[in-house]
Amino acid sequence: MRMYLISDNTDTLTGMRLAGIEGVVAHSHEEVKNALDTALSKKDIGILLLTEALGRQFPDLVKIVRSEHKMPLLIEIPDRHGTGRRPDFITSYVNEAIGLKL
Repeated sequence: MRMYLISDNTDTLTGMRLAGIEGVVAHSHEEVKNALDTALSKKDIGILLLTEALGRQFPDLVKIVRSEHKMPLLIEIPDRHGTGRRPDFITSYVNEAIGLKL
């Protein structure tokens, strides 16, 4: 299994390529949809990385992938501009997941 990146900027893609992860840059709804369709058609992709900016911009596409496909695992990652998540994101995620206040 391998990873694949769909990014909104070339800097993130370049960094991931240095780590051995292939990918594509996409900006429009159609480009992101085509990139997702291409990645979903490749059976050797186990993890699909998507920059958070694209996830925020096209939540409909993210929802379709997560609800209709078991594989690959779709993970939204921050890019060079940082994350759009709250500083306590991981703590609140754990709290919600296990129902325990940390």
